[in-house]
Amino acid sequence: MDFRKTYFLLPNLFTLAGLFCGFYAISVCARLSDEGGGSDALYKASLAIMLGLFFDAADGRIARLTRTQSELGLHLDSLSDLVTFGVAPGLVIYRWGLEGFGRAGLFIAFLFVAGGAFRLARFNVLSLRAIDEKPGKYMLGLPIPVAATVLISTVMAFHAIGINQTTNHILVATLVTVLSYLMISRVRFRSMKDLKLTKRTTAVVGLLLASAVLVAVRISRPAVLILLVGCYITLGLIEEMYLLRKGRVERLRAARAQALAPAASEEVASEDEVLAELGIDDDATIRTAPGAESVVAST
Repeated sequence: MDFRKTYFLLPNLFTLAGLFCGFYAISVCARLSDEGGGSDALYKASLAIMLGLFFDAADGRIARLTRTQSELGLHLDSLSDLVTFGVAPGLVIYRWGLEGFGRAGLFIAFLFVAGGAFRLARFNVLSLRAIDEKPGKYMLGLPIPVAATVLISTVMAFHAIGINQTTNHILVATLVTVLSYLMISRVRFRSMKDLKLTKRTTAVVGLLLASAVLVAVRISRPAVLILLVGCYITLGLIEEMYLLRKGRVERLRAARAQALAPAASEEVASEDEVLAELGIDDDATIRTAPGAESVVAST
């Protein structure tokens, strides 16, 4: 038996393990009113989603190592991400900070799920179009695992400092709405797949690690995730502003060059007409009229 033919099962098993983490988180939220201890239950659901992040990061790497990438794995991974990082975090954040709004809170939580579904569908379309190309430097829209990490790490950080549920529902609703928009926006975020070990990247990683240790000691360990994803989102927004400005400058230069091109061509045409009237061609030779040579010879 050739075991290499079963290698394609490995990444799919990791994907299904991540899907189970999302399903478990949803089941915990569904039993929340029956079991009581809402804060602990939401914390368990958040931990399950965090475990799903590990499986989501592992399945792609395993597929590349075993060379078992396929369209089936791509769509299965997207469906798993929608449940684990879309539906589950949306339900957790609804029970934690949006339930006080009633139906409006349910709709705001659904915005997060809808934005994640659109983000994953667009990602699949772009991936299938560029299936033979190398991974790009940027991704269009905020990745849904990053958006889910913001919500889940917020719940876990508040639980670590002893706050069971937030009282500022407006702030939570604003956070969910902004994340939903970033997922469906055209803001470009780094894929980190082209990251190379240089002096600059080493310095940045060292600074982030030092900041993470400081936050973990002074505030709480889950707050480290908020710091990291916050830096990632801020980097994406700053780079998007730079890229937009760069594109605008290039468009202005192209428009200016296009406006000057007709004037230059008209000037060249007028010079050609003058040279033609003087009897001078492009090779800078004098055109003599018929019989001119005989006149010169006779003189």
